[in-house]
Amino acid sequence: MAGEHLAVAWNDGVVRVLGLEGGKPVHQIRVSEGGDGGKIVFMSWTRHITGAKSSPVTQDGREKKRLVLDGERSGDGAVDLPRELVFLEIDTALPKLPPLAAAGMSGDDSYLFASTASMDAVFRPCRAEDADNVHVMIAGTAGGGIHLSIYDAFALGTLQRSPALTANLQLCGHSSRPESSTHMLLLRPPPSDDAAALYLAPLHLGFLSHSPADLALLTNRATVLLNLVRYLTLTHSQMVAEWQSTRELPGRFMGSLTEDLKKTNYEVLTVTQALYHAVATGHLFPAVQEWLVDVIGDRGYKRWERAVVAGLTSLRSLVHQSFLPALERCGVVLSRLLGIARFHGPEAGVGFDEAQIAKLLDIVACLTMVGHKVLTTVMDELEHFHAFAAWLRLEIDRQSSSASEELTEKEATMDTSKVLTYMQHFMVDSPLAVFFADVSKEDYAKDQGFVAPGMTLLELLDEQLREHEAGRPSMKVLPRVAFLLNYLSTKSAAVSRGIADAAKQRVKLGPAAELSVGMKIWKHSIWMGRTGKQDPTSTVFTAMTPEDDKGKIFLFRSLVPLGESLPSEPPTTACGLGLPDGVSIVDLEFLDDESLLVLCGQKEEPKSALLRIAYQAPAMPYHGYTAGQRPEVVLLDGSGSDGVSACVAFSDMAGFTPLEMEVQRASGRRGDVPARVCLLGRDRTVYKTYTVPESKGPAVLPG
Repeated sequence: MAGEHLAVAWNDGVVRVLGLEGGKPVHQIRVSEGGDGGKIVFMSWTRHITGAKSSPVTQDGREKKRLVLDGERSGDGAVDLPRELVFLEIDTALPKLPPLAAAGMSGDDSYLFASTASMDAVFRPCRAEDADNVHVMIAGTAGGGIHLSIYDAFALGTLQRSPALTANLQLCGHSSRPESSTHMLLLRPPPSDDAAALYLAPLHLGFLSHSPADLALLTNRATVLLNLVRYLTLTHSQMVAEWQSTRELPGRFMGSLTEDLKKTNYEVLTVTQALYHAVATGHLFPAVQEWLVDVIGDRGYKRWERAVVAGLTSLRSLVHQSFLPALERCGVVLSRLLGIARFHGPEAGVGFDEAQIAKLLDIVACLTMVGHKVLTTVMDELEHFHAFAAWLRLEIDRQSSSASEELTEKEATMDTSKVLTYMQHFMVDSPLAVFFADVSKEDYAKDQGFVAPGMTLLELLDEQLREHEAGRPSMKVLPRVAFLLNYLSTKSAAVSRGIADAAKQRVKLGPAAELSVGMKIWKHSIWMGRTGKQDPTSTVFTAMTPEDDKGKIFLFRSLVPLGESLPSEPPTTACGLGLPDGVSIVDLEFLDDESLLVLCGQKEEPKSALLRIAYQAPAMPYHGYTAGQRPEVVLLDGSGSDGVSACVAFSDMAGFTPLEMEVQRASGRRGDVPARVCLLGRDRTVYKTYTVPESKGPAVLPG
């Protein structure tokens, strides 16, 4: 998008949007579930200009008024205050979310949130200048599906095939104009079919002209919300991993002491009771004494301390730096969506209502409460563990050292109350288990009914946590972070799906018109002519070359109405162009509103040239078209004397035979970049890029 991203379609049915700087995916769009019918066969990414840049007047025809600030000169650009307020972002005032460690993550998530660059791309704010450009991605599958996505990665879904379309047509071409909400699609039967026709179908994207500013805000905020939920889910996975790391090794040590106690006369004692006795009386049971010397020792103590301290410290950092800040950003995004829902009302068709956003805010409030409780519990446990670790170190040294005076000084400075508290509340049963431990299916089914629609989760959660802290029976599912995140993900996806469905309802795929010359098509290209704001029609050009006669080009000129009225048979004229004997077409593609570029090669010697055809010239012999019949063919010589074609030579083609051609049109986004032609060699390992000269006459292409 805007020269910043590269979209790549993969055979698993996913389009991954890559950042040009690092080449790592910053978004992924699920087009299909893969398989033979879900394989992506075509993809196009285009831009539609809307908003302030395209319309200097309001919907009722009046000129837009702009606010002139005090002190501005008459030539200064005034500020559109209402527009600036609409796109006012406070996300930039919040601390940036830190990247997550790639360890423990799999798939695209392992690098989606693993670097600062990818994080900036994923959580990019919606700026006013971005709202004027709606980026549309169209992907076609082998099964005939047409998938739409807008902006970076907001998927609208797959269109249902129109009954007027021939069964199982695959998308093979697409053309559009930035100023038009109607796009043109070129469809063809699967390659396995021996069909000799292409089909031209209009696609009207009505949402492009409906509340474009809100469209930009809605899609951006919904995408950011879903990415925040993904970020929270990955953060939770790492939080659980860190918490489990603090329990595994101490659990094995506790289990070993339990087994030792069972072999003695003190089998009725628990680990907590045995160690509590040691701290309170200074007397060690023989099993405890052996356990301290033989099982724990100096090495075991260091492993124990490192596991608990490192795990709790990492868990504290994840909650403080990632989990709670991400929830804060969720609240900011949801407040914006709530404002949009209140402004438009339930009948505006934005795709969601206030109740849905209120429920999401309720879930976020619950997660925020849980996050703060986890943070305070972790800090409390870490403080008490340091006291317990000091006592454990003292007892190990006491059993293996005779330096009693030094040990007596350490014992005098020890906080015994914290040691006893750790043994009672942290050592065996972790208080964090209520937030991170797994829940049985029976408990899940039992508590699920309490989370009823319309019930305030925050009050229910607060009540259940108080019951748990008091030692009384309470819900086991609601305090779990995993449950709350899953609930948040489900409700967020429903809001995003509602926005997509509301936009998709304004999409109309028109019937297809057949374009054929009675021969199987080999190469083809489509171009949608320039349209004005008030133009009711657009001239669409389609070029094709038959597979059995690669020296011929057939051009179709169709007059297609724009807007929601999409007739099945647009008026079409056609003509045929022939190349000299011994010259065959390698590839062809439209350059602009004037030129069709045709890459040609000679059969006898490996020589390549570029033919530039003025397909809208007055000399073009367009005549009435009948489906299946070949138009009359006019021979081209490339000299320019016919007023239609001009041959352009390549400057350095020695030893290089092109196989495919890609045309890159002129762009002024990052400086003045002229039109280019990229040629891929026959070995598919070397490609060359040439600048297309502005002159329409014969010229040499510079490298």
